[in-house]
Parts: sequence; C-alpha cells; structure tokens
Amino acid sequence: MYTTIKRIGLIGLTLLGLSSCREYLDVNTNPNAPINENLTLSAKFPAALVSTTNYELGALAQIGAFWGGYWGTTSEGINLFVDLKSYNGPAIRHQRDGIPVWENGYTTLLYYQLIREQAQAEGNRFYVGAAKIMQGWHFLRLVDFYNNLPFDDALQGTQRPTPRYEDGKTVYTKAINLITEGIADMKAAPAGTQAGSDDVLFGGNTTRWAKFGNTIKLRALLRQSEVADQGLVTAELEKIRAEGSGFLGAGETAAVQPGYLNTSGKLNPLWESNYRTVQGVTTGNYVDLRPTTFAVEQYKSRNDPRLSTLYVPVGTAYKGVLFGNPNVDAQYNRAATSAFRGPQENAGRPAALFKSATQPSVLLGSFESLFLQAEAAQRGWLTGVSAKTLYESAIQESFSYMEVPATAFTAYNAQLLVSFDGATNKIERIIEQKWLALNSISSLEAWNDYRRLGIPNIPNSLQAPAPTARPLRLMYPETERMTNNTEASKQGNDDIIQNRVWWDK
Repeated sequence: MYTTIKRIGLIGLTLLGLSSCREYLDVNTNPNAPINENLTLSAKFPAALVSTTNYELGALAQIGAFWGGYWGTTSEGINLFVDLKSYNGPAIRHQRDGIPVWENGYTTLLYYQLIREQAQAEGNRFYVGAAKIMQGWHFLRLVDFYNNLPFDDALQGTQRPTPRYEDGKTVYTKAINLITEGIADMKAAPAGTQAGSDDVLFGGNTTRWAKFGNTIKLRALLRQSEVADQGLVTAELEKIRAEGSGFLGAGETAAVQPGYLNTSGKLNPLWESNYRTVQGVTTGNYVDLRPTTFAVEQYKSRNDPRLSTLYVPVGTAYKGVLFGNPNVDAQYNRAATSAFRGPQENAGRPAALFKSATQPSVLLGSFESLFLQAEAAQRGWLTGVSAKTLYESAIQESFSYMEVPATAFTAYNAQLLVSFDGATNKIERIIEQKWLALNSISSLEAWNDYRRLGIPNIPNSLQAPAPTARPLRLMYPETERMTNNTEASKQGNDDIIQNRVWWDK
C-alpha cells in the first residue's frame, strides 16, 4: 500500500505543487511540469494545504453532515448517498466505488512528509513545523475513523511496505506530541525564513499557527473526555499554557484561501460541489440535499435567526426531510422542502454557508475553538477563564459567520433553551450550541461529539440495518486489506457498526 501511496503522492505533488495559487488549482497540468525533486517548499506547501482542504470539504464533510444529523435527501434524490444513509460499510470501503478516506488521508500525510524532509534538509524550521502540525491533524482524523493504524512505520515506502499498526490511543498521543514539536520548530525559525503568500492558511503568522496547533490539541484532549487520563490531560494543558500563545479566538478562524477563481475546477470546493457551477447552474447536491426535520426543529425551537440565513422557506415555513427515508413522499419533494440559501436566494448578499464562489475554506472556525474552550473551562481543565463568557462569544462568532446581525444575540441568548445560566447540564448546553454552529461547516466534529457524548439526540437513519445500529467507525479499505492484510487482520473485526474507536466509551 505505501509503495503505491508514495508513487501517487509524488505525482500529486507534481500536479499540485506549482508556483502560483491559480496554477495549483488547475486540473489540466502540463505533463512537462517540474517534478518533486526540483520543486521549492513554497510550491509544495500551498499544494498540501489545498489537498487537506479538499479532503475535509469533500467526502469527510458529506459523511459528517449525514451522520451528524444535518443532511437528508429529497424524495427525488432517494437513490443518492445510499451507502451513507444505510451505513453500508463494505460499499464505503470498496476499492473502486467507495469513499477513499484512508487512501486520501495517507496520501496527504505523505505530501507533508516530503515537505518535512526537504525542509529539514534545507534547515527551514518554519516548514518543518507546519508540516508536523498538519500531519498531527491528519493522524488524529484517521484514528477518529479507523482507530488503530500505522504511525511510526507509516510513510516509508519500500522500507516499510507492510507497516505495523499501533493502537489508536498511542497514535493520538504521538500525534499530539508531533503538533507540540511543530509549534516549537516554527517558533525557533529565524526571522525572515517564515512562509509568505504560499502559506494560504495563515500567511506565515507563527503565532496564529501556534494557536491553531494548540486548538487542535485541545480538540484531541476533549475527544478523550469520557476515557481521559487526567494526568495526561493536565500535562498537555500545562504544555499549552507554558507555550503561551493560547487558542484561536474571536476573529481567528483557520481558513484556507489559495486564490480561488470563478473558473471551473478553481472555485471554493463547498460552493462548487453543493451550490453552483461556474455557469451559475445549481449542482445536483443543491437540488436534492435538504436539512433534516430534526435540524430545522432545533433552530425553530430556539427562534434561532441562523435558520433564515441557512435555508430558503417554503412559503412561510421551513421544511426538512427525514434522514434515510426510503419512501417517495410528496411532502419531502424538492418543491416542498427548504433548499440551502446562497447569494442567488438572498438578493445577491452572502448567506450562512454560501457567500461567494471564491470564499475561503474553513478548516477550524473561531466558533468551534471557543466552544472547545468553553467545554474545557466547564470541566475545570482551563482556569482563569469563564465558561459562560466563552460560550456566549462562540455563539456571537457563529452569528457573525452565518451573517446574522450582532444585535440579534441579546434576545436570542435570553431564551431558556439558550441561556448558559439556565442550563442544568452546562456541557449539554455547550454541545447543543456547538452543533448548531458546526452545521455544514465542520459537520464531522458534530458526528464525533455525538459518538463521544450522545448529544444532541440525533434521530437514526430510517435505512439503518437495525433500530439501534449507528455508524461508529469505518472499515479498513479493500486497498489496505489487499496490501497489508496481515497487519490489518491483527486489529480484529472492524465492522462499521459494532466496534468503537478507543475514545468512544
């Protein structure tokens, strides 16, 4: 498997790693373009960040949106996304027609490994650090999907053609350590050696990178909340405190902007997949994806102003669909249900999710960071900060991103179902609001929170194989079973429904 991944990775960097944002968004690449060995770090780095973005906003976003309780399909779209609606593990892992979460994850990890090796050889600690932080991001993602997987033996090509697996908890710890190392490397980079415009995430801002890394670590620590080794949590939080940069705060969303263009193949991927083509034609996903009735009701029950910036009403009401509904029912037809709202449906103004064809791609929103901090503060993991203040700031940041006027916050926050002070279970209150904020932006985190805490009480798919059957992980893909089956088989039965990842207790 890893020999293949290394070959694919080299090809991928050749195709993506060109000198300008416009070029590395181009899918029609000159076959005589530079090869990996003579590409500069400033060419490879933005290509890798774009790869991460496309990975997150593609298949991972769809998995999260369906399994996190946000999306369903119209009656006309009953035959779309059947594998996700029915939790069909074998189909999802299929070599040809499945969802390449494992393959694309490791391929992108290899991109960063090649950057890391070149940066180490050139003595450029900024790029070494950035590559380590992003590798930490991807290893954590893969554990969340698969649990045990290769870490130390990974990304070594023919030197380790059948890499040894390590348990998910160990990989989590090693990934967190990798991020810590990455932050230290970046901060030790001599002035003037940082990335510039090729850093399409933070523009070479080392402090922002450190905050990003710390926030990823906080997310990973909270993922362990139900199985946490408190000593480990305390030690890691002390490292973050000692480092001193803190976490992403208000106005500090981590978003990739590689210079999207209003040209086919170069638009923001969320827009191009789920809203409009470059010609302005609605995509198939826009036509047949709809909010679930559960999602609509969660916003309606709180008089949530985000509802009107997210969706288009049908008449005067907002109408959703039932997730996994196998029946053709007129009340869930396209014309009878609420589509996403974008500029075309909003008098040319930006809407909650769809703002423009060239909008930045969110990797980690300021609102998510603030909700993470609020939960950590409520658990007593962070001191000197107010969980209530962080919670309210997170809602305000979500309002800002979803184009809700700031003046709407006071009345919204005064409601019994929103007020932090009025909540008997404050962790539940934080996760409820986090769920409302992550909708179709970082939906995967909503599914992760559901597995971790069971909040909110998301209805199951009507095509679930059993009433209580839920997707708890992915099966190792066929590509891995064909090339590294001895190691994969040591992990036991990896049925998509029955087994949990290590932090899901």
